[in-house]
Amino acid sequence: MDFFERLRERIDERDSVVCVGLDPDPDRLPEHLREHDLPRWAFNRRIIDATHPHAAAYKPNAAFYEDPEGWRTLTETIAYAHGKDVPVILDAKRADIGNTARQYAKLLDRADAITANPYMGRDSLEPFLSNAGKGVFVLCRTSNPGGADLQDLELASGEAVYERVAALCDLWNANDNVGLVVGATAPEELEELREQVPDLPFLVPGVGSQGGDAEAAIEFGLAGGVGLVNSSRSIIFAGEGEDFAKAAGEAAKRLKRRLNRYR
Repeated sequence: MDFFERLRERIDERDSVVCVGLDPDPDRLPEHLREHDLPRWAFNRRIIDATHPHAAAYKPNAAFYEDPEGWRTLTETIAYAHGKDVPVILDAKRADIGNTARQYAKLLDRADAITANPYMGRDSLEPFLSNAGKGVFVLCRTSNPGGADLQDLELASGEAVYERVAALCDLWNANDNVGLVVGATAPEELEELREQVPDLPFLVPGVGSQGGDAEAAIEFGLAGGVGLVNSSRSIIFAGEGEDFAKAAGEAAKRLKRRLNRYR
């Protein structure tokens, strides 16, 4: 079963398109976990226990794991999520050429999908794209304000850079394993991109603490019912102290219900 088939099953099973971002900022971990041998793992395990009934996927961001203890934590986290039958997208935003790209693609041995940066073109993504069983979410129109610095630039053809990225990803989707990262903070662009690439699932960040448009994220983010709306900090740091995990579970449940009003 390829990634998007598995994701569809998970969405249907849990009636949810919520993707929970697992970004365990060490400075924000509850005090009672900081003496743990692997505090980020202790945090993630409790978050997964509390949120998995409402999660279609998890998305750990590699930036929070790039140290020896962090890689151990990431390995344990992915295995634990898989034990709950939840697919995992590694938010690594990788891409390069030649041997470097092939080494980056080995990250997919751990996870079910990955985020990738298209700036260096097709050959930098080929090791990811050619792994037919794994998903590749390509950065297209991101939710940060500075994304417009490059993504909105108009090409000689009259299209914006992000529109060209979408068109190329549609061409590169020979294995039906490509999706786009499109932020919920630009609902008009979400709508335009859905019209342009009707069959590519979107991973939509920005609905939580960034205040993106939840209705647009659902209306235009899903392709045939498949797609994800990600929330990280507003779920995993919804509460503090001993009850942080319970608060996270409640936040995930609220987001699921909120999004399902528009499905």
